[in-house]
Amino acid sequence: MAERAVRELLRVVMVLMLLMLAPKTKAMSSRRGQKRGKDESSGSGEGDAMSFCLSWRLAVEANNVVAWPTVPPQCSRYVETYMMNGQYERDLDLIVEEILGYVNQTLLPPDAMDAWILDVDDTCISNIYYYKSKNYGCDPYDPSAFRKWAKIGGCPAIPSVLRLFSILVDKGFKVFLLTGRDEETLGEVTKNNLHNQGFIGYERLVLRNAAYKGKSAMKYKSDVRKQLEEEGYRIWGNVGDQWSDIKGDYLGNRTFKLPNPMYFVP
Repeated sequence: MAERAVRELLRVVMVLMLLMLAPKTKAMSSRRGQKRGKDESSGSGEGDAMSFCLSWRLAVEANNVVAWPTVPPQCSRYVETYMMNGQYERDLDLIVEEILGYVNQTLLPPDAMDAWILDVDDTCISNIYYYKSKNYGCDPYDPSAFRKWAKIGGCPAIPSVLRLFSILVDKGFKVFLLTGRDEETLGEVTKNNLHNQGFIGYERLVLRNAAYKGKSAMKYKSDVRKQLEEEGYRIWGNVGDQWSDIKGDYLGNRTFKLPNPMYFVP
């Protein structure tokens, strides 16, 4: 009898313990579930924004999204990270290596009429510090503010393109620097900026003159390339950060697009 009573007492104690623990365990599980759901929801939101911005940049670089006026506001941080944390430079390095692979396969005739065309802004020299002040392209384009920036003449060289430029000159190519900058207001300062950053030995710096005021970049640059071919030059390659740099007529043998998710030039 005593043994059975002890067993019954132990059973009652176990039942009471389970009753005491069950609600607490359920509540803790519920709180953990709520916290996990909140964390997962937050992470999912950030992940969705990151995925959107990555897809948006890819579409921009592939020229599937065109005539976009500004970077989407939610992508400001993404573009900043891309431009400032090393991926932009790695992308440039890879593209320049591809260009050099093509360059090294070329055999130049002895007539010194072999040309390469390089865009200037965000191809040879960088405006990243200007666009930092413009929320990395989220703010609308401000022509007067950009002109004021450009007149300082402090745009740094893009190292991988400067390296490409030096190799092209050493190999005997006639390098033409073709920019949409206004010749009258920015001609001299642009020339000095390029020289100070190491772009020495190019054949010609071509800037937009009054005849092309209001014309698209694609029309203007196509006409310049046409003129070069009429002068007898063979255009081996054409490099720019905008699709309008490498679309249109008289493009040459190869075109190469550099990344730029900060602005679009038609």
